[in-house]
Amino acid sequence: MWSGNLKSAIASLRLNKWRSFLTMLGVIVGVSSVVTVVSLGEGLKQQVVGQINQLGEDVLTVRSGRITSGGVGNAELNILALLNTSTLTDDDVATIAELPKVAATVPINFVTNTASSENRRQDNLYVIGTTGDLDEMLNQKVAYGTFFENDSTDTNQVVIGSRVAAQLLRRLNPVGHTLQISGQEFIVQGVLEQSAGGLLSIAQTDFNSAILMPLEASKKLTGDRTNILQILVRSEDPDLDQVVADIEKSVSKNHSGNVDFSVLKQEELLSIASGVVNVITAFITAIAAVSLLVGGIGIMAIMLVSVSERTREIGIRKAVGATNRQILNQFLLEGLVLSVGGGIIGILIALAANGLIRLYTNLDPVVNLRVLIFAAIVSIGVGIIFGVAPAAKAARKHPIDALRNG
Repeated sequence: MWSGNLKSAIASLRLNKWRSFLTMLGVIVGVSSVVTVVSLGEGLKQQVVGQINQLGEDVLTVRSGRITSGGVGNAELNILALLNTSTLTDDDVATIAELPKVAATVPINFVTNTASSENRRQDNLYVIGTTGDLDEMLNQKVAYGTFFENDSTDTNQVVIGSRVAAQLLRRLNPVGHTLQISGQEFIVQGVLEQSAGGLLSIAQTDFNSAILMPLEASKKLTGDRTNILQILVRSEDPDLDQVVADIEKSVSKNHSGNVDFSVLKQEELLSIASGVVNVITAFITAIAAVSLLVGGIGIMAIMLVSVSERTREIGIRKAVGATNRQILNQFLLEGLVLSVGGGIIGILIALAANGLIRLYTNLDPVVNLRVLIFAAIVSIGVGIIFGVAPAAKAARKHPIDALRNG
């Protein structure tokens, strides 16, 4: 019986192919949007987790602004703190470096976002000053040339990201070529290997779009003023809690007793990154899910129209012995075919979109089987919820009235 109803539902929908497709469009858009957004969020989360795990458990991160914590795994950084001028200073870097249990200290000093070369200008860069320990601290490899040393305090040489090389200098290996920053000329000493980055990365910097220079050279561009985004600290002591306490105690003295900074361990960085990605993903997914609601309403509207158009058919079927349940099942199946068909098409579009994103961008979406199953269940739910009312209306029609009005 179900197979017969299914064939009848598909045949009925094929009579109005374009109307059926347009009815499915809301479900298609909703499912494809949700699957794509969740895949992007999961991929971004895994990229950030990979970066943080690459950093090593013995590395601490000192950032401006305080975190709130509801226990391990629930740390949250005040995002507004990242948008304001940092409270970290050169004295903080020196103070941390002098601690007996600290092996290395790497500041990330933001200079500007602009550089130029041969009448080309790029304004979405991260020009930062740091030390020669950065590449080792972040396990950031150099594709061409070399990274500068710690004793390169007064130099006009820089190390650039792969995107800077391609877009600003228009070369895969621009070592030896020059670029201008704040009116001064710098020579490219090295090019970093391509990596995942962004504001959620360990250094709050997309290294593909970064220009790195020695810390002292960066200060000359800003009149000895610094805007230290964060300080990376490698600990010699496996007891990280004690090192965190030592850093907080020492740095707070530089800040007149104010603890307006955070010393984060690896698990706290993971919690912050995952939390931010989850919030963004949930927000965008909620917006995309509105399309599913619109699609469901569209299915219900079209099914109600279909019931009105097929009143005579319903009357004839009932006159020859069709039961209310059989009529209900037929129209309910038509709604399910529309929603499930839209869901399948939406999933296929999402998979294709993820492939294109992976091919043409640095993002790496991760398709989770649970998301696909959830999308399929939602599609079935939409068909049932929004198909029940039209199906019930069709099932309740009296055969004589249906034949008279058909």
